[in-house]
Amino acid sequence: MITIENLTKFYGNNKAVNNISFTINDNEILGFLGPNGAGKSTTMNMIAGYLPMTAGTVNICGNDISREPVKAKKNIGYLPEIPPVYPDMRVKEYLSFCAGLKRIPMKEKASEIKRVMNLLKIDDVKHKLIKNLSKGYKQRVGFAQALLGNPKFLILDEPTVGLDPNQVVEVRQIISDLKKEHSVIFSSHILSEVSAVCDRVVIINKGNIKAVDTIENLEKSLGGNIILHIKIKGSRATASNIIELTKGVREISKIDAEGNDFFEFTIQLDGDADEVKNSIMTELIRNNINISEIYTEKPDLEAVFVELINKTSSKSGMEELYEQIKAENPEKTTKEDNE
Repeated sequence: MITIENLTKFYGNNKAVNNISFTINDNEILGFLGPNGAGKSTTMNMIAGYLPMTAGTVNICGNDISREPVKAKKNIGYLPEIPPVYPDMRVKEYLSFCAGLKRIPMKEKASEIKRVMNLLKIDDVKHKLIKNLSKGYKQRVGFAQALLGNPKFLILDEPTVGLDPNQVVEVRQIISDLKKEHSVIFSSHILSEVSAVCDRVVIINKGNIKAVDTIENLEKSLGGNIILHIKIKGSRATASNIIELTKGVREISKIDAEGNDFFEFTIQLDGDADEVKNSIMTELIRNNINISEIYTEKPDLEAVFVELINKTSSKSGMEELYEQIKAENPEKTTKEDNE
């Protein structure tokens, strides 16, 4: 297990990461989401031991990254947003160099390099200079160095940037397969990619964690935003009355007419979608109204992300300013002192 507690990072007076805590479980893929400038890369750099933290702890497989960096980093494979490749090296030469840095035993080096090249499908370019590779191949070479030594914990910052659609699918499958033996945290702006492979997600904005949960639970948290679409043949007035009186219906937000007696209703729900849908169907059929189409439109990860990122604080500007001053000056404990 990887445990991050009260992780904080200041750049001068700017707080890039604000006292965040979460865990990454064994054999789990954790998505790390946030808009540009949210603190994702800074957090991942601190977890990897690349950046020093201002405060907090990162414990990797029982080793504190600050107090026992060598032991902790033995368990880490890291692919930063910009792959750390040397352009004037050949692919195999570079991987051999990285294997040496990771202190992979000489007798295991050749087989380990072959393993990661086969896994990332870069064996065909092993003798090419890295500077002559496409962006996608450079990304895969960077991914290969992260996998050298078969580390327990992988940190992947935008691992599919620059890959074509086929390569994205391949890398996504590799990440899914890695779960069998590894724990993975990776960031991505492609939310469908995160939904496809992640067990849980952390959503961060302005250095603060907005949510840590499974995608299913996060989508359920926006249950009030579920939309029901019904297309009927029959009396518009009767159908409207039935829908409006059904428990769990918030409002009919739209009615589209298709001919004289065909209508499509767009309905905002507050209750359980299946229960509301079944209740409406039962009453419509009882009143001889034919249903030609009915389906629900549920919020996905993108809707959750937008909702959480755009959610405004309930605190006033002065309260937020006071809390910031208090955090930066812990010896002052009252509003009067800070004033």
